[in-house]
Amino acid sequence: MKILLIGSGGREHAMAWKIKQSPLCDELIVAPGNAGIAQIATCVPIPAENIAELVALSQNEKIDFAIVGPEAPLVLGLADELCNLGIPVFGPSAAAAQLEGSKGFMKDLCKKYNIPTASYERFTDLNEALNYINKLGAPIVIKADGLAAGKGVVVAMTLDEAIAATKDMLSGNAFGQAGASIVIEEFMDGEEISYFAICDGENLLPLISAQDHKRVGDGDTGPNTGGMGAYSPARLMTPAMEQEILENILKPTVSAMKAEGCPFTGVFFAGIMVVNDVPKLLEYNVRFGDPECQTLMMRLKSDLVEILYAAAIKKLDTVKADWSENPSLCVVMAAKGYPGSYTKNTPIRNLETAAKIDGVNIFHAGTALKDGEIVSIGGRVLGITASGSTVTEAREKAYAAVDALDWPEGFCRRDIAWRALSSDAAK
Repeated sequence: MKILLIGSGGREHAMAWKIKQSPLCDELIVAPGNAGIAQIATCVPIPAENIAELVALSQNEKIDFAIVGPEAPLVLGLADELCNLGIPVFGPSAAAAQLEGSKGFMKDLCKKYNIPTASYERFTDLNEALNYINKLGAPIVIKADGLAAGKGVVVAMTLDEAIAATKDMLSGNAFGQAGASIVIEEFMDGEEISYFAICDGENLLPLISAQDHKRVGDGDTGPNTGGMGAYSPARLMTPAMEQEILENILKPTVSAMKAEGCPFTGVFFAGIMVVNDVPKLLEYNVRFGDPECQTLMMRLKSDLVEILYAAAIKKLDTVKADWSENPSLCVVMAAKGYPGSYTKNTPIRNLETAAKIDGVNIFHAGTALKDGEIVSIGGRVLGITASGSTVTEAREKAYAAVDALDWPEGFCRRDIAWRALSSDAAK
């Protein structure tokens, strides 16, 4: 097949790397891609949100199968447009992508179909929102209803923080239209895990778990980011926990989406909060996580294209996913200053040396090739990913690769998987 992959991040580089291993892939085109992806596939400089140009590209190139990496083009209806042309596509319709595109839609669905999640209310009126906050007290969670690039959630530990975040969102200052409507929900005190499963509208194929590290600094300090690292499997995931997530959260969601007239095709990325050993749904994303995807692709033994294509053509019950027992770990290297302002176009050297470490893959995110050199052009720039027989071994390999790089303008967290490694079970 001639395959089109949409996106430009570390997630898409990891997927491209795995897609290229498939005997089903004759040619891979990525739009827009990055400097790392360009080493293994043809990159076309069309932004992921430019639906019209991506549709034209698909027609001109006679694409056999399209895979959509990020959430924004899905919410904008790219999957619908491609399906209308008869091109099989992995990713939900715009209606189904509301699971991520609207926090309110997701919460209302959970309430209607008794899917365990935090209690909440939706607001567009500032005074009503402030009254609710004062009634509930802090800590409390304020969420922009629409897409905010992973930054639209404020966990307010004080009433002042909650009030400031609410005013900021509803005024349009923080996230524009995405924050014109907000969800305010109870604070759930527990440990977060990411769980993934693929759906074809009817059938569900469970994948595996990972744990992300959202805050910028060691020990989970500082502001939230798009993700500074991840490891797989998550330390709290047991067969019993997985069964509970599937039976109480994911399977009811598949039925609910079908009942609502927008059956879901694509990947469910369930953000789960484990509170007193009970899994509750924090939120859904409708695409693979980044950096979780990097750890998943390192562990997947099966043919990724075969699985995603089976979902796209509604034959998911004909495939299965096999996984390496070995854990994997991804350390995100970001430009100094991230998630605030940061310098771009700084050269990154010694990439080849670092990638030679056994069990290591370096997935690019915010990179470009300029004057023969790889340079940084984004906030999150590289995903240094490694697998090993233990989490400790995977982490040692990943940080050895980080230390082999010559990029003074970059930084990373030094404690990825700290929860797993502070528990005796995972050492």
